[in-house]
Amino acid sequence: MLDVRKLRLLRELAHRGTIAAVAEALAYTPSAVSQQLASLEREAGVPLLERTGRRVVLTPAALTLVEHTETILAVLEQAKADLDGARAELTGTLRIGVFPSAVRTILSPALVALSHDHPRLELTVTELDPATVPAALRAATLDVALVQEYDYVPAEPDPALDTEPLLEETVYLAALTGGPLEARRDASWIVGTPGTLCHTMTVRACQAAGFTPRVRHHADDFGAVLALVAAGQGVALIPELGMIAPSPNVVLTALPTRRRTHLAYRRGAAAHPAVSAARSALHTSVLGRKP
Repeated sequence: MLDVRKLRLLRELAHRGTIAAVAEALAYTPSAVSQQLASLEREAGVPLLERTGRRVVLTPAALTLVEHTETILAVLEQAKADLDGARAELTGTLRIGVFPSAVRTILSPALVALSHDHPRLELTVTELDPATVPAALRAATLDVALVQEYDYVPAEPDPALDTEPLLEETVYLAALTGGPLEARRDASWIVGTPGTLCHTMTVRACQAAGFTPRVRHHADDFGAVLALVAAGQGVALIPELGMIAPSPNVVLTALPTRRRTHLAYRRGAAAHPAVSAARSALHTSVLGRKP
């Protein structure tokens, strides 16, 4: 019989690429991960890993096993959802992951509603970049989270997760003067930290307009970005939720680019009572924002 815990390690290796990354994400030592995978290989009776120097590559048999693992883990999530659904009251911990600009505008009203309707449900919130959300959900450090994609940065499908649309926003060009994006070729730019979705979106949107942005500042907080724009330090692209009291001298030009926010949770967990309650509260919060 194959061990589910070992299968989970193999699945994480398929996503993360190295044993060291798996160990760090799941609080194992690298040697412990290696030992568990070697044990899984013996149980499977076929080679699962090919070792090339310090790296390991999954064999075709291992990739097939990972596909089955996704189904197995989804069924286990569904089983847990069914069992927890038999309880009379929501209890336990619900771990929510959210990007910074959604905390004030979307999450706070949802937390108020959840706390009122389910007082015994312990809510914990982690603020993080959406690019890191899928790994956190797979590792079960989050139960439900907000993920994003932009027109120029589409989300990669993850077989371990289910998603549903939550919100669509316009992206704006923030500058001291009006004008199209194409006219900002020679401007200084304020962009997010490399590796974040906002950084990638800005670079790709500018490239689609025919130039590569000349980056002068890196900032991830949209309030800080708007303050830098107001101080004449450059221009920036900011989604609607990031419009936190912009200075009157900042001109906002709507672009055709859109940011789309989705709810994400582990495959099979949609019907879990706590996840279902969070989904409902977040959708209600978004509807409450609309005029």
